[in-house]
Amino acid sequence: MLLLLLISSAFVLPWAGAGRIIGGKEVKRHSRPYMAFLEIQVSNQSVPKTYNCGGFLIRPDAVLSAAHCVAKEGRVRVTVTLGAHNVRVRERSQQRIHVRDWVIHPKYSPGDLKNDIVLLKLKPRARINENVKFISIPSSRERVREGTKCKVAGWGWTSVEGPSSNVMMEVEQEVQTEDICQQQFKCKYQPQSMICVADEDSEKAPFHGDSGGPLVCNRKAHGIVSYGPQRSILPAVFTRISYFEPWIRKELRKFALQELPGSPSSD
Repeated sequence: MLLLLLISSAFVLPWAGAGRIIGGKEVKRHSRPYMAFLEIQVSNQSVPKTYNCGGFLIRPDAVLSAAHCVAKEGRVRVTVTLGAHNVRVRERSQQRIHVRDWVIHPKYSPGDLKNDIVLLKLKPRARINENVKFISIPSSRERVREGTKCKVAGWGWTSVEGPSSNVMMEVEQEVQTEDICQQQFKCKYQPQSMICVADEDSEKAPFHGDSGGPLVCNRKAHGIVSYGPQRSILPAVFTRISYFEPWIRKELRKFALQELPGSPSSD
């Protein structure tokens, strides 16, 4: 997927609601069993809208994604589809789960997309099988290095004009020096909590609809698709998962406690 941006380079553009990897190729069916397709329905006083985002399974009861995907004004309903390759048909491998609870990072900032991370609680839990599996995340001490080759998958736009892809697409990306994103996004880019990523040929990237998907490096999810510039597809900025690992673990412990009989959130 190519990350396409619709605002000027002086600003950042989240990629929620758009749909495809630019310059990518279709992946082998069910070869990325951790991938999640998010349908976000937003109802308010105006016409209801539907957005699509990516996400990824990190535990049978938890999916990680970008906060900007669900941080909308109005009533928000989220449905997660696991085990999908073609999201426009009902495949036997698919598991559709209506998400009732999610936790947005308390310091998420919609203006500059700092702390752009959300944890979705799945109930019922995902059924782990050959088509649905979770992916590991790095510890707080791990930091993906400049030059590392990574991959980004999703169902987002395949060109700047759209439309979104029905099948899962993927592109290879490379972790860049922090200077590239600092020059592009100025103070909006925070090296400790973000990762700067690009394609060496400047022709491949995630774009609309790919928000929330994982940056997979060395078989771990190191980043979350967050934002990019308006008039180009590169560089792309990803939420750095290792920075948020302590917060993720804390929230996952809360998920476990809520499942105990007699807890406020248990049925």
